[in-house]
Amino acid sequence: MKYISTRGDQTQRGFSEILLEGLAPDGGLYLPVSYPQVDDATLTKWRGLSYAELAFEILSLYIDDIPAADLKALTAKTYTKAVYGFDEITPLKHLEPGLCLEALSNGPTLAFKDMAMQLLGNLFEYELGRRGEQLNILGATSGDTGSAAEYAMRGKKGVRVFMLSPHGRMSPFQQAQMFSLQDPNIHNIAVEGVFDDCQDIVKAVSNDLAFKRQYKIGTVNSINWARLLAQVVYYFAGYFYATKSNTEKVSFTVPSGNFGNVCAGHVARMMGLPVDQLIVATNENNVLDEFFRTGTYRVRGSAETYETSSPSMDISKASNFERFVFDLLGRDGAACKALFKDAVEKEGGFTLPAEVFAKVPGYGFASGTSNHANRLTTIRDTFEKDGTLIDTHTADGLKVAKEHLKPGVTMIVLETALPAKFEETIIEATGQRPARPHWIQGLEGLEDLPKRFVVCPKDTQWVKDYVVQHCQD
Repeated sequence: MKYISTRGDQTQRGFSEILLEGLAPDGGLYLPVSYPQVDDATLTKWRGLSYAELAFEILSLYIDDIPAADLKALTAKTYTKAVYGFDEITPLKHLEPGLCLEALSNGPTLAFKDMAMQLLGNLFEYELGRRGEQLNILGATSGDTGSAAEYAMRGKKGVRVFMLSPHGRMSPFQQAQMFSLQDPNIHNIAVEGVFDDCQDIVKAVSNDLAFKRQYKIGTVNSINWARLLAQVVYYFAGYFYATKSNTEKVSFTVPSGNFGNVCAGHVARMMGLPVDQLIVATNENNVLDEFFRTGTYRVRGSAETYETSSPSMDISKASNFERFVFDLLGRDGAACKALFKDAVEKEGGFTLPAEVFAKVPGYGFASGTSNHANRLTTIRDTFEKDGTLIDTHTADGLKVAKEHLKPGVTMIVLETALPAKFEETIIEATGQRPARPHWIQGLEGLEDLPKRFVVCPKDTQWVKDYVVQHCQD
């Protein structure tokens, strides 16, 4: 399997090459030259596999430059009950007939990002060891990617992590998870801005090819194909848990900010997974909902990016959205570049021609949005009716999911995080302090631990200088 850029560079690269790269040299995102097709016989074969076995089967379709035995060992090492708390890894929680949650947040940082990041850490260590090289990971987080990356990479040989986050815009739990880490290979940088400013800096550094190559810069954001690929697995797992035969269809509702999580669902659907709809759920930062309603993608500036009680979705520039639009445009790299390189960067957005926007429903997408009052109501009602506590982002998803239910089609809401990460809002909604999972050590008193981080301005050169300084330590 080879990979090409969404912006027209047709140079075909192998998985191990793009694993350490992040963005393509032309600034685009990597996608496979085609999506492997999964037929009925394959779906039947995969039913009943363990999560680690299923991950190996799916990843094998996309990775042919890592020996099968090594890849199987990596998935077996990653997806264990010891790490995720359950034998099923991503069990379903049924709320009512035809509606359930897929538990994705039982990993070490209590967020769905662990599902891919734990694998990515093992892949990085494996490939760097094979090459005898080092990697400096530069990432941006709105709350969960950072901690998931840092916990996956701490202690990994040959890896340093430089993680940018919006200063003062994460929950106290999220901040403590990241800033309390004292590992010498972990560096937290709090940027005086919003998540999109952090993301812009990461992209600017990645687009400086000379700097990127000299200092071995890689990424763990969902712009990294390997991370998105790992997320494809739980769509198949959720489907198998929710159905008894391959004739059944399901829909997924996905709380969305950067479009990475739901883009993995798009990939699964393109492979042949029987998905009826992919519902994109946004919060008050509803750039994606606006697009799926109108065909207009309008990036917001910092002043228009609201600080909400579902902070991991406080994003107004969805990086992975480019991957879907590339497919929507018939994989026309020049047309995709004209939209995301030219129109977005120069004009702040674009409106698709009517004949192109008319193709969107054919890909199964729909959308909706939620606000703070909706979150409180959804959290409270779910707790009172089902005895289930959900976090603020999952509440956005559940609220929107209920607006798109169809008879005979099971709706699976992808859980985003555990409620313990957002205590203040959970207490506001229910009066209950959410419990912290018993299988993970060190969570009680986390917020009181010493913190190690630096604050920086919205300045790409400042970040470059910081990276250079700490690469010389």
